[in-house]
Amino acid sequence: MNKVLTSATEAIAKIEPHDGDTILLGGFGLCGIPENLILALRDSRVKNLTCVSNNAGVDDWGLGLLLQTRQIKKMISTYVGENATFERQYLDGELEIEFVPQGTFAERLRAGGAGIPAFYTPTGVGTPIAEGKETKIFLDQSNEEREYLMERWIRGRIAMVAAWKADPYGNLIYRKTARNFNPMMATAADIVVAEVEELVELGALDQENVHTPGIFVDYIIVAPREKRIERRTVR
Repeated sequence: MNKVLTSATEAIAKIEPHDGDTILLGGFGLCGIPENLILALRDSRVKNLTCVSNNAGVDDWGLGLLLQTRQIKKMISTYVGENATFERQYLDGELEIEFVPQGTFAERLRAGGAGIPAFYTPTGVGTPIAEGKETKIFLDQSNEEREYLMERWIRGRIAMVAAWKADPYGNLIYRKTARNFNPMMATAADIVVAEVEELVELGALDQENVHTPGIFVDYIIVAPREKRIERRTVR
C-alpha cells in the first residue's frame, strides 16, 4: 500500500508515458502545478501529447517547458495569456487548442471522474464554443425555455497533481488556491501521480479534511518546490 517513490524520474518510469498520451496537469497559472513531474516528463522526450491544464504556465516554467521542446501537440485550456511560446506556436499552426470556458472545464473534469460521459450547460450557447455540438431546449429555474449545450467529459490516461500533504496511502490535502483543479483531475485519469511538499505518517491527516482519498492515487513523490510567481505586482 505504500505508494511513495523516490523521485519524479522514478515516477515517470512507473507511469510510462507514451507518445500521443492525454495527460491532465493540475494548476492555476503557476500555483499548484506538479513542477517536478513536468521537468521529468520533459526529460522523458515523449511527444505529441494532449495536455489538459487550465493554462500553459510561462515560457520558462511549468508546461511552457514542454512547449519549448515541442512535446505538446494539443492543449485543452481555459486561458493562454501569459505564454508567448504558446501564442507563437498556435499562430504558426504548430499547436492545436481546444478552448473551454473555465466552469465548463472544471465540470468536464468532474464528469470524467464521476463516469458521466456528457452533460448540458447554457455556457457557450451562441458562441464559437458551440460549433459542432448538440444543443437542446430545457426549462430553466424560472420554468422558461432555454437553450443548453452538450459538453463531454474529459478523461486522461495520466494525471499529475500537486498537493501540500500526503500520507503513504496517497490521501491528499491541498493548500489554499493550490487546490484549484487538482482534486477533479485526480479522479479523471487511469493513473494518478501526486507531487507533495510533505509526507506524514499514516493516521496523521485529519480524515475530515482529506480532499483526495488515496484510492484515486497510484504514486507519490516528495519534492522541493520553487513556487515561482507568474507576475509580481508591487506598489
